Amino acid sequence: MKNTFLLNIIKKIDQDQINSVGAELAYFLILSIFPFIIFLFNILSYTSISQESVIQQIIAVVPPETREMIGNIIRQIISSSSGTLLSVSLILMLWTGSLGISAMIRVINKAYGVEKKRSYLKMKGISMLFTVFLALLIVIVFSMLVFGNIIGNKIFGYFGIDKAFQNFWNITSKILPLVFMIFVFALLYKIAPTPQKNFRVKIKDTLPGAIFTTVGWIIASKFFALYVDNYANYSSTYGSLGGIIILMVWFYLLSITIMIGAEINGINMRKNL
Repeated sequence: MKNTFLLNIIKKIDQDQINSVGAELAYFLILSIFPFIIFLFNILSYTSISQESVIQQIIAVVPPETREMIGNIIRQIISSSSGTLLSVSLILMLWTGSLGISAMIRVINKAYGVEKKRSYLKMKGISMLFTVFLALLIVIVFSMLVFGNIIGNKIFGYFGIDKAFQNFWNITSKILPLVFMIFVFALLYKIAPTPQKNFRVKIKDTLPGAIFTTVGWIIASKFFALYVDNYANYSSTYGSLGGIIILMVWFYLLSITIMIGAEINGINMRKNL
C-alpha cells in the first residue's frame, strides 16, 4: 500500500512537471518576498516589536550563506522607512505577492485534478486577499512571540513562578512558528482549488500535505545548508552572486516541497472519493 502511494507520488511529479513548474513558482516567490519584507517592517516600525529580533528570526530560516546579504537588505529597508515607502511597498506586495499565490493556486488545482478555472479577476482577488491575510497572520505571530513573553512574565512573576513560565515559553516559542506554518499551508491547500460540484476540500483533508510541507521545508533547508557548507562553493563559481544563487536554489527546493504537499493531498482525496 505504501509502495503504491509512493509510486503514485512519483508518477504525479512526472505528469505535472513539478521540476519545471517549481522554477516558475520559485521565481514568483523571490519576486514577492522583498516587497513583502518592506511592507512587514514598515508596519512593525509603528509597533514596539524589536525589529532586530524579527530580523534574526527571519534570517534564521534561510541558508547561512545568504543571512548576511538578506540581513543587510532588511536593515537598509528599515533605515529608509517612510510613509511613502509603506504605500509603495503595499502596492508591490499585493501585486507581486498575488503573482506568487496565483502560481501556487494553479499548481494545487493541477495536483487536485481540477479542470475548471476561475476568471482572471476572481483569481487576482483571491490571491490578493490571501496575501493580505498572510501578512496579518505573520504580524500577529510576531506580536504573540514578543508580547506573549512580556505578558507571561508579568503574570507568572506576580505569582512568583516566572522561572516555570520561561521553561514553558522556551518550548512554546519554538512550536508556535511550526503550528503557524501548518495552518497557513492547510489554508492555502483548502482555498486554492476551484470549487466543484462533487469536490469539496475540508481542512482535515489538507493536513497531510501541510504537515509534509512544513517538515519538508525544515529538512530541505537543513540538508541544503549542510551541502552548501561542506560540498558546494558557490562563491568561487559565481563570485559576489553566490548568495543570490543559493537563495534561488533554496526557493526552488521549497517550491517543489509545496507542490509535493499538494500532490499528497490530491492523491489522498481521490483515494477517499
